[in-house]
Amino acid sequence: MFDHCVNTFADKPATSCLGHTLSYGELEKLSGQFASFLQNHTDLKSGDRIAIQLPNILQYPVVLFGAMRAGLIVVNTNPLYSERELKHQLNDSGAKAMVVLANIAKTAEAVIPETGVETVIVTEVADLHSPVKRTLINTVLKHIRKEVPKTSFDNVLSLRQALSKGSSGQFTAAAPDAEALALLQYTGGTTGVSKGAMISHRNLMANVLQSKSLFESYGLKMGEETFIAPLPLYHIYSFMLAFVVMLQGNHSVLIPNPRDLDSLVKAMGKWSWTGMSGINTLFVQLCKHPGFRDLDFSKVKVTLSGGMALTAGAAKQWKEITGAEVYEGYGLTETSPVVSINPGGHNQIGTIGLPLPGTEVKLVDDDGNEVELGERGELCVRGPQVMMGYWQRPDETEKTIKDGWLHTGDVAVVQEDGYLKIVDRKKDMILVSGFNVYPNEIEDVLSDHPNIAECAAIGVPDEKSGEVVKIFVAPKEGSIDENELKGFLRERLTGYKMPRYIEVRDELPKTNVGKVLRRTLRDEELAKRSESA
Repeated sequence: MFDHCVNTFADKPATSCLGHTLSYGELEKLSGQFASFLQNHTDLKSGDRIAIQLPNILQYPVVLFGAMRAGLIVVNTNPLYSERELKHQLNDSGAKAMVVLANIAKTAEAVIPETGVETVIVTEVADLHSPVKRTLINTVLKHIRKEVPKTSFDNVLSLRQALSKGSSGQFTAAAPDAEALALLQYTGGTTGVSKGAMISHRNLMANVLQSKSLFESYGLKMGEETFIAPLPLYHIYSFMLAFVVMLQGNHSVLIPNPRDLDSLVKAMGKWSWTGMSGINTLFVQLCKHPGFRDLDFSKVKVTLSGGMALTAGAAKQWKEITGAEVYEGYGLTETSPVVSINPGGHNQIGTIGLPLPGTEVKLVDDDGNEVELGERGELCVRGPQVMMGYWQRPDETEKTIKDGWLHTGDVAVVQEDGYLKIVDRKKDMILVSGFNVYPNEIEDVLSDHPNIAECAAIGVPDEKSGEVVKIFVAPKEGSIDENELKGFLRERLTGYKMPRYIEVRDELPKTNVGKVLRRTLRDEELAKRSESA
């Protein structure tokens, strides 16, 4: 796919960020240099894992495709990870190399000595810009804004050094078969730690081609579209969308920090964009931004929503302002990720649309029996996009994939017209602005606190992010200092996993065998909110 794209669209813009654009030809050249460096100047071999811890900047696609062209397996890594989370992912994946942004490298510096990472490549934000702009941006970030801390690694070099070394040699292009592992995409763990979904080259390409067929229904044309990409590429939703955009020879505008709405709106104003991906939270925030309404939406053809439920209010307001409909889809990390989406011209707000071509779905009850049309049941998926399994976790794989069917843990109904609607969540996962948060992980961290006897984490509704985390804690003795507890958690959890609410109790509701009842706590919380409403 990559070779086809860079040959067909060599002079077309592939990706832009912070005012600089790489053509498909330039992306081919730079990723080839990185592949050459990996093969000729490190001890890495085909099949080794490389962690990429970068936000949405030009370096991401260069490093991603360079690593894949060299035969390495990519481990997408959240730039916001805490030391605990990063150390787990590096050790669990067995990563031998890591590419990290200098601004966030302090966390990596602290944990890499306790991992198997042998090669560290550090890059600064503007490393792929023109010399003058590169010097200006990197100098401002480092010396004026003080956003780049000093770090020290063994066996480290800059990305620019790596590309320079790679430019003097050739690389042998990897030729993986369809079932070869391409990507380890980590997702929250039901056992308290995240686990790697094994995504093969076949999984990726199947989902690209399945999704491409839907893109055509939105009136998108090859080589003519510009997509705004505010969602992080390390997340499977945005990652796959970037692949689909590339397959069509279209242009992605990368947004490094979508939480900076002023910068996002400014970037959107510079381009005559035709498409965008987002989540409900982002749509709501943009519609409230005073500068957003002043943008030119005359070329916008499609807006895609995923990661969390799209509310009717957000969809309505978005269309009123932009004139474009929001098409909601559904997927999971384990399905590479797209399962279903609303097709162009046949959008039904409140549903997740129709299954992609080649995708089978069924709904089952707690005993595994298929339910009747219109009845609720757990959504199960079978298709070429379903992952190979969980990395080094055969027991977890067997619990999730049964007879070829992936059990999603989401409860759905199928309408008479075949459209799917998610109505509940079977598992305890909390969905914060499109990111999965697993209660067990929060509770495992809480249990390390010296004065917590019992704890539980649940999701509670939030207008801005869909859900937020609330924790219930019972002290071993005395009382809980909430500020101290927040500080304890902040050192161990990524920001979106941090509890918004803390409730201290003498004890928590439990089963007769002593298991804390999260469901009871959720029901109590919903009842309280209903009364206050």
